[in-house]
Amino acid sequence: MEIELHDKLGALAHPKRLDLFRLLMRRYPDSVPAGHIAEALALKPNTTSTYLNTLKQAGLIAQTRLGTSLHYTANLPEVRDLFGGLLGECCQNRPDLCQTTSGDPVMTAKDRTLNALFICTGNSARSIMAEAILRKEGAGLFNAYSAGTAPSAGPHPEVLELLASKDHDISELKSKSVDAFSGDDAPKMDFVFTVCDHAANEECPAWPGQPMSAHWGLPDPVKATGTEAQKHLAFQQAYGLLRNRIAAFVSLPFETLDRISLQHKVDNIGRIAE
Repeated sequence: MEIELHDKLGALAHPKRLDLFRLLMRRYPDSVPAGHIAEALALKPNTTSTYLNTLKQAGLIAQTRLGTSLHYTANLPEVRDLFGGLLGECCQNRPDLCQTTSGDPVMTAKDRTLNALFICTGNSARSIMAEAILRKEGAGLFNAYSAGTAPSAGPHPEVLELLASKDHDISELKSKSVDAFSGDDAPKMDFVFTVCDHAANEECPAWPGQPMSAHWGLPDPVKATGTEAQKHLAFQQAYGLLRNRIAAFVSLPFETLDRISLQHKVDNIGRIAE
C-alpha cells in the first residue's frame, strides 16, 4: 500500500519523533539499536518503541533484527520520496522556492587546504589521536582539528605518550568543546567526523558551509579492561585503526569526485575494521 505524503509528514509532526528521525539520519547508513536510541534521547523503552513503530509504518525508517536486538536505520528511498513530493506537489518542481543551496563549490582545487574536524564526547582519546594522525598524514592537504561534546580536562596521558612515541607533535593537542568551532570566526569545515557513537547520536551545532560528515566509530580505549598490557593494546589498536582510515581518506582524489561519490567513499572508510 502506498504511503501518502500527509502520513509521512504526520509521523514527523511530533517533536520527539522528529528528534528520533534526525538521529537516524545523522547515523545513516549505520543501523542503531533501539536501546541506544532510547538512551540518546532519554526516552522510556515503551515510548521509544511507539515512536519507532509510527515512523516505520510511515515508511521513513527500516527495522532489522541482529541476534536478539532490533536495529533501525533511515529508509532513504522513502525519505527522498517525501522531499520529492514536497518539491513536486508543493513547490511546483521549482527547487528555488523550497531549497537553499550553498554558493561554495562542492569540492576544491588541488592547491586548497581542506579543514577536517573529529568529534567525540570527551575529546581525550580517539578524536585527539585522529587529529594528530591527520596532521601528519595529510600535511599540506589538511588542517586537522578535534573537539568534544562534553570535553574532558585534557587528553588522556596514555594517548599523549603513544602519539609522542610515534613521532607526532603533541605540543598543541588539548581537549576543547565543539562550541569553539561554531562561531563566525571559527575555521570553516570541509569534513566533520564523529568517532564515537555517543557524539554521533547528539545533535551538534549547525556547521557553516555544509561540510561533509560521516561516522567513523570505534571502541573507546579508555574503557578497556583487563591487564595493563591489554589496556595498552587497546590504545595501540585504536591508533592503528584510525591511521588506516585516515591513510585511505587522504589518498582520495578529492578534486575529481562529485559530492555523492565522495560521501559514499568516506562512509565506506568508516567501515574499515582493522
